[in-house]
Amino acid sequence: MELDIFNVCHSINNSLNIGDESLARNELIKLLDYCKSNNIVYTPLINHLIRDTGLYPYIDQETANWQERFAYQSFKINTGDREPITLHRGQSILLQKLLAGQSIAVSAPTSFGKSFIIDAFIAIAKPKNVMLIVPTLALTDETRRRINKKFANEYKIITTIDATLSTKNIFIFPQERAINYVKKIESIDILIIDEFYKASEKFDKERSFMLLRVLLKLNKKTKQKYFLAPNIKSLNNNFFTKGMEFIPLDFNTVFLEKHNLFEEIDNDLTKKSTTLIDILKNSNNKSLVYAGTFKNINEVSDLIQLHFNPIINEKLNSFAEWLNINYNNDNNWALINLIKRGCGIHNGQLHRSLSQIQIKLFEEADGLQTIISTSSIIEGVNTSAENVILWSNKNGRSLLNDFSYQNIIGRGGRMFKHFIGKIFILAPPPDPEDEQLNLAFTEKLLFDTDEQEYSQVLTKQQIAAIISYKEEMSALLTTERYKLIQDDGLINNSNAQTLLNIAKAIKSSPETWESFKMLNSTEPKDWMSPLYKVLKIEGCGKMEISHSQLINFICSMPDQWASDIPQLLLELNKYSIGIDDFFKLERIATNKLVPLLNDVNILLKAIKPESGIDFSPFIFKLSYMFLPPVVFQLEEYGLPRMISKKIQTSEIIDFTKDGIDLYSTIESFNKIGLNTIFEKIENLHSFDKYILEYFYEGIS
Repeated sequence: MELDIFNVCHSINNSLNIGDESLARNELIKLLDYCKSNNIVYTPLINHLIRDTGLYPYIDQETANWQERFAYQSFKINTGDREPITLHRGQSILLQKLLAGQSIAVSAPTSFGKSFIIDAFIAIAKPKNVMLIVPTLALTDETRRRINKKFANEYKIITTIDATLSTKNIFIFPQERAINYVKKIESIDILIIDEFYKASEKFDKERSFMLLRVLLKLNKKTKQKYFLAPNIKSLNNNFFTKGMEFIPLDFNTVFLEKHNLFEEIDNDLTKKSTTLIDILKNSNNKSLVYAGTFKNINEVSDLIQLHFNPIINEKLNSFAEWLNINYNNDNNWALINLIKRGCGIHNGQLHRSLSQIQIKLFEEADGLQTIISTSSIIEGVNTSAENVILWSNKNGRSLLNDFSYQNIIGRGGRMFKHFIGKIFILAPPPDPEDEQLNLAFTEKLLFDTDEQEYSQVLTKQQIAAIISYKEEMSALLTTERYKLIQDDGLINNSNAQTLLNIAKAIKSSPETWESFKMLNSTEPKDWMSPLYKVLKIEGCGKMEISHSQLINFICSMPDQWASDIPQLLLELNKYSIGIDDFFKLERIATNKLVPLLNDVNILLKAIKPESGIDFSPFIFKLSYMFLPPVVFQLEEYGLPRMISKKIQTSEIIDFTKDGIDLYSTIESFNKIGLNTIFEKIENLHSFDKYILEYFYEGIS
């Protein structure tokens, strides 16, 4: 149907005149989509409305008059790229506040373009130390790649816990790693926290206290703060954001077109399945399918395998073949069959390099068309699609809340690519609510909070709880040792109650902990008893999987560097551990068990110093899954372990030599060059080359 553009512009202008800029912007974005779809050149009137709504990057300079062209040029800013980028009005407002030295907490839509503000601030203000905390390791690498391209010549980009600092540094990592730099950094010019809503227990019960702990530890060292989140209407009065201005912005750059199909589906699984397949078959653009649970991912995966045939796509078929060779050599892994059909999986458990590769393929025109995901897609990566399909209203075991729902559908549309994000809702959405973010002191922070330092901001009850906890721990460790552990920041991730439980368990039967020296044994069977002992401590055993599977998995891993994953899976089959379990167990072992063992080791040495027990060598090996540390770290940079092994075997780089670290290894890669690696490795698969090219893009 032909649109009367002048009348639409007239309506948009009326909305602006009555002060409804949000409605005006939405209607304008729909008009821009119509113009794009029908190859209609923007008129001066359209350009004028773009300027009035603050969407300056959308101005067409060739058809705009001088006032609009002037606005377009006036909002150009250096973001570290070769060419300046025009910001929209919302971005410009925030950047001005940051450059004026203000600390701000911002709520803005997913499509807002917050990364441009961060990059522009670094390029213009040139801070000495920047700490950027992101919620996941996947987002760590994505952010690192962007920052590295722009600022690697001026800054050292640090993503690991063992890096030596330079004169100017940009730290990028999750909160668990940030805590390791509290003692190393004298001052931080700006602390940036992406998705800062995760400091609330309501949104992240397991990890929120760690983010609050980082804020407590870094508060005195931080000159300026910039916190970012979507969909927050208000922020409670709390001392974590004291002195910060809260700015809720409803400044969207795309329009979300919602299709409430759940009403006609009415919980009918057959109708729901048919609707999903119809949407995917009738769309030529990218689709994100939110499945919500691992069970639902399998359900959607089965539907796609049933209703779609493998496609002719050399790149994807090469990827599927590569997966079969390197991960599962009997072709029964669902991911392989999905890749052949142009579909990927994002679930937060796959090896990080695999998730990164799939997102890269999803971003490419000739790559993946569809991604099935859990909530990992909304917190793990910055990707979007024209279509977002809500298959489930679950988030794990719980129902989606309105906050998470808005975050998911916010992945629809993208500036300059899809003005309109099409949202297909196949399951009843949650009721809308005005979300207030409540940040509060929690008892999980009792271990290393000084009651005197925070006496002016904590309640009398909270102060009393800190004193009581300190007395109880001092009785178990002695006051001097307890203070030493506090001051050194040696404790990793355990909350205060878990630490107390560990200390009590050690103190109650100190003689039984002698077995922990066996963790340094070269015989894996010797590890079983002490590992079971740790997991039996109250608060330590929540590992999402049976303890026997976890321990059997760990005891099967010491030869991983000498072996390969298909061989390991054959060995693990006797424990009913398949490929998906492999990923899950490795994540639990490195992300949950390693920090727990570290805390046990520290408390054991404090309570029984005369025993000389120290199993940190075992913790170190387990933290890298018994691989050479650099090999494990390179996976975060997008280089899978099996390609590192080919590089090792070809004697290009020795990842096992003493003194080698991630940063010197990256220097070596850049000196050697991609072509030399291609020449020296005889058995490179075609997809090995694709991955290596992607890896080099991220380190050059």
